[in-house]
Amino acid sequence: MKEREKFGSRLGFILVSAGCAVGLGNVWKFPYICGENGGAAFILIYLAFLLILGLPIMICEFAIGRGSGKSIAKAFEELEPKGTHWHKYKWFGIAGNYLLMMFYTMVGGWMLYYAYRMMTGELQKLEGDAVAASFLGMLDNSGTMIFWTVLAIVLAFLICSRGLQKGVEKVTKVMMALLIVLIVVLAVRSLTLKDAGEGVAFYLIPDFERLLENGIGNVVFAAMSHAFFTLSVGIGAMEIFGSYLGRERRLTGEAVNIVCLDTFVALMSGLIIIPACFAYGIEPDSGPSLLFITLPNVFQHMRAGRIWGTCFFIFMSFAALSTIVAVFENIIAMTCDMFRWERKKAVGVNLLAITLLSMPAVLGYNLWAGIEPLGSGTTIMDLEDFLVSYNILPLGSLLYVMFCTKKNGWGWDKFVSETNTGSGIRFPGGIRLYMTIILPLIIIVIYLKGYYDMFAGKGTAVLAFWMIVAVVLLVLVLSFGRKGKRHS
Repeated sequence: MKEREKFGSRLGFILVSAGCAVGLGNVWKFPYICGENGGAAFILIYLAFLLILGLPIMICEFAIGRGSGKSIAKAFEELEPKGTHWHKYKWFGIAGNYLLMMFYTMVGGWMLYYAYRMMTGELQKLEGDAVAASFLGMLDNSGTMIFWTVLAIVLAFLICSRGLQKGVEKVTKVMMALLIVLIVVLAVRSLTLKDAGEGVAFYLIPDFERLLENGIGNVVFAAMSHAFFTLSVGIGAMEIFGSYLGRERRLTGEAVNIVCLDTFVALMSGLIIIPACFAYGIEPDSGPSLLFITLPNVFQHMRAGRIWGTCFFIFMSFAALSTIVAVFENIIAMTCDMFRWERKKAVGVNLLAITLLSMPAVLGYNLWAGIEPLGSGTTIMDLEDFLVSYNILPLGSLLYVMFCTKKNGWGWDKFVSETNTGSGIRFPGGIRLYMTIILPLIIIVIYLKGYYDMFAGKGTAVLAFWMIVAVVLLVLVLSFGRKGKRHS
C-alpha cells in the first residue's frame, strides 16, 4: 500500500490547521458579540473557554488522527476495541463534511464575487439602500450564485488535486501569510480613522455594566458557545491533519499554536470592523448583513475605499477558501480510505458531487425560495447549517472526547501516550476527571441549550418535539461505545 503523505514542515501543519479553524464566523460574529457582551470582559471569558473547552477537543482529534494514520472514515475502526460501535460515527462525520460544504462553498463564492465587485468599482457606484438591494439582487440571481459557487469549488479542488505538500500545504501557507498581512494592514487603517477610538473603547475596554445588563449567565454561554464552534472541531476536519503529522512534536503545543492564531485573526477582525463602523456612525450588525451591506457602505465613505474594500474582501476570500480547501482535503482522504481510490479519482468524483450538492442552498435563495424547512423565513441553507452546527459538531466533539477517555474506547492511557509523543508542551495527566466527566457535561449543555435557543420562540409543542429529538440523538451517541456485534 502507498505510504501516507506527511506535511513537509511544522509551519505547514500549523497554518493549514489554522486555515481550517479560521472561518467567516471569526469576522462577522466575534467582534459584534464581543462588543455587545462587555468588550474585554467578554474576551477574558472567551479565552478561558478556549483553553478549557476548544483546546482539549482539538487535541483529541489530532491524537486520533495521528494514532490511527487514517481519516475519520477509518480512524475509529483502526483504534477501537474489538466488538464496539465507535466506528458507526464515521457516517455522521462524513455527512457533516459534505453538509458543511453544501452551503459554505456558496458563501465562499459570495466573498469572491464581492472582491471582484470591489476591484472593478461596481460597488462604489452604489449609495445607501442600493447596497442592500444589490445584495438581495445577488441572492435572487441563480446564474450569478451558481457561477461564483462553482468557481470557489473548482479553485479549492484544483489546490487539493496537487496533493498535500505541493497543493494544500503550499497554497494554504501563501493564503494564510497574505491573510495575516492584510488583516494587520486593514486594522492599522481602521484605527487611524477619525473617531475610531469610540469603536475601540466599545470593543476592547472592559464594560462590566454591559456584562451585568446582559446577564452573566448569557454572556458566559455566548463565550462558551463561540469558543466551541470557532475551531471547527467535531467532524474530523482537524483529525485528518493529525493523520498527516509526524511524531516529532507533542500535540498540545501544536494545538495551542493553532488556537492562538485563530484567536489573533478573530481579535484583529474586530479592530478592522468595529472602529470603522463607529467612525462612520453605522451599526456593526452581526451576520451576512455586516459584510455585504454595512461594510460596503463604510468603504463608500472612506478615502481610497475601493482599495481598502478590495483588500478586505480578498482577505475574506482567503479565510473562506482556506476552510474549504481543508475540508475538501478531508473529504478526499475519506473517499480514498473508504474506496481505495487514487487522489485523482477522488478529486474528480467529489468535484462533481459537491457541485451538485451545493445547488439546493444556492437555489434556496431564488428558484426554491418557497421551501422553508425550519419555519417561516428560513432557507435550505438554514437547515444544512442547523444539521452541522447544532447537531454534528457538538455530538461529534462529545464522541471524540468519550472515545479518548472511556475504558471501552481508545482509553486514557493510549490517548495521553499519543498526545505526549515527541517534544514540546506535555498534556497534563492530572485533568483526567475533567476530561472524562466535566468536559462531556459542558458539551451536552451547549448542545441542549443550542436546541432550546433555536426553537424556544416557536411555541411549546414545537420546542418539546425538538428537545425530544435532541435527547434521542444524544442517547444514540452515548451508546456508541457499548459492546455488540460489529458491522463495518
